[in-house]
Amino acid sequence: MTPAARIAAAIEILDVIAQGAAAEQALTRWARLSRFAGSKDRAAVRDHVFDVLRLRDTVAALGGGASGRALMLGLLRYNGLDPSAFFNGQGYAPAALSAQELAYSADRDTACGLWNLPDWLVPEFERSLGEEAGAIAQALTQRGPVTLRVNLKRADVTTAMHSLATDGVVTTANPVCATALTVTEGARRVRNATAFLSGQVEVQDAASQAVVDDLPEAQRCLDYCAGGGGKALAMAAQDGRRVFAHDRDPDRMRDIAPRAKRAGAVIKQLATDRLHAHGPFDLVLCDAPCSGSGAWRRSPEAKWRFTSARLQELQAMQQDILREAAPLVDAQGWLVYATCSVLRAENEDQITAFLSQNPDWRCTLQRRWPLSENCDGFYTAHLTRG
Repeated sequence: MTPAARIAAAIEILDVIAQGAAAEQALTRWARLSRFAGSKDRAAVRDHVFDVLRLRDTVAALGGGASGRALMLGLLRYNGLDPSAFFNGQGYAPAALSAQELAYSADRDTACGLWNLPDWLVPEFERSLGEEAGAIAQALTQRGPVTLRVNLKRADVTTAMHSLATDGVVTTANPVCATALTVTEGARRVRNATAFLSGQVEVQDAASQAVVDDLPEAQRCLDYCAGGGGKALAMAAQDGRRVFAHDRDPDRMRDIAPRAKRAGAVIKQLATDRLHAHGPFDLVLCDAPCSGSGAWRRSPEAKWRFTSARLQELQAMQQDILREAAPLVDAQGWLVYATCSVLRAENEDQITAFLSQNPDWRCTLQRRWPLSENCDGFYTAHLTRG
């Protein structure tokens, strides 16, 4: 595909997303119907679509509209490229620019200064992040780093880095966590690399790793909201921990067994009705469902679909999780709460609410990892009785 044809494909996909389709669904459907597109073509089209979703307000301002065509026109202008070189109607390129499109102009500084967030969410960002709110909103318009966790049961950091390099994956040490590596070259080769296939590394954000690295010492550990098992695997890689995994939806844990086998880890999955029979636990980690606002660089459409009603639903769910998990903790044990959210409503406010309703508990640690070039935004709190 030519660069112009890739832009035409992105326009088509963006219009499908505007009609309500999920981005991944729209991209997958296009790929299935476009057998002529090679892997590099699919990757380039995907990058166009996700860049637009991260920068939707800005590129809409620069392109003069919200259609897929206007958004891609705006993205080219944002990147300092001449749209006429791509919108020329030749071959599979988008139709040539109209006189109106050619004449349209917008103040670039104003457009680039937009927060690219739903209007209702801006006050919550400001309340949550203070003077850093604007900078964090701008950071969410950039692509996030690809980060790996070195599984110390399989290899040390140096060995893993050398193995990855042999397969064309270049990494550097990530300062957020000792087991974290940032991929600087060859990110799309990771899942076929020997280090990945042999369990030496897993894909995991550095702050997510740091949440586990910060956990108190404990032997019997339950990942209460395990999902795909990223944090359960990280816990199982640490000496002295016996790890259990649970999720309200057991189907979400379907990848844990093969991932644990690859990693050389032992993780016992528990159904909800078996939790108390296996408890109490020395540590219960609640990596609660949340807005994912700290990771919106990776799923940018989520910020545009996020509503105040959904935030209220999540807050109620988070309180339910804390309330259900607390009785599973041993008398001298730890209840650890975590989210990949930057919103106070899902973080500090939830801990305050839990403590007000449970005066026999106290918080010994609250920590945020700010969104940066090294990691997503994360939050954690450690709770214990007494």
